[in-house]
Amino acid sequence: MVLGAYNLIFWVMRVNSFASRRIEVVEGQTVVTTGPYALVRHPIYAAIALMLLGTPLALGSYITLPIFPLIIPLLAYRLINEEKVLRRDLPGYVDYCEHTPFRPVPGVW
Repeated sequence: MVLGAYNLIFWVMRVNSFASRRIEVVEGQTVVTTGPYALVRHPIYAAIALMLLGTPLALGSYITLPIFPLIIPLLAYRLINEEKVLRRDLPGYVDYCEHTPFRPVPGVW
């Protein structure tokens, strides 16, 4: 699970050179629609959630598992804020949203 999460993170970083921890649109930025972005609009959030769930399991630290559900609303809040910025400032993003309906998890949200 953790290895899969890291592979997804590396794939996202390879496909999207604009990926950053800051929520911003930079000059020359374009909408990425290939790789994992062909399936969902925010694959990095799925990878982070997968890593946060898988790490305690991999380490046998089951006592930390109850923290996982508390982190999901924080990720969702950040994702929604990022989406507002991208819809407002990134040309073509609204059209991309119409063609790629799911945010971090295909068929779910």
